[in-house]
Amino acid sequence: MALNLQYEAIGKSFVQQYYALFDDPTQRPNLVNMYNVELSFMTFEGTQLQGSVKIMEKLNALTFQKINRIITEIDSQPMFDGGVIINVLGRLQADDDPPHAFSQIFVLKPLGASFFIQHDIFRLGIHDSA
Repeated sequence: MALNLQYEAIGKSFVQQYYALFDDPTQRPNLVNMYNVELSFMTFEGTQLQGSVKIMEKLNALTFQKINRIITEIDSQPMFDGGVIINVLGRLQADDDPPHAFSQIFVLKPLGASFFIQHDIFRLGIHDSA
């Protein structure tokens, strides 16, 4: 497979769609359609999960009801298998918590005419330093 030359448009479109679903608690369960039953991996704040069932258990267990998100940058690169790697940098505020920087990396793997999230790594920019 060749490099997908539409990688930047795919990255921006994906990020917009993903966070529209994630940030709405009533829509969040629909994220299951973006992950693969066996081939998707997520690291959420250091917790490793595999497969859409375990990933959705984690996402559905999140207790906040309101999230404000500002996306600072979306960097995308094509992959040699036709996939796209995406790095998102921004700030988010959940409910009444203070806003925090966050970073999220996605690897989109081609599947027919679409993609699924093969890898998803999320981390808040909180540092425990003395």
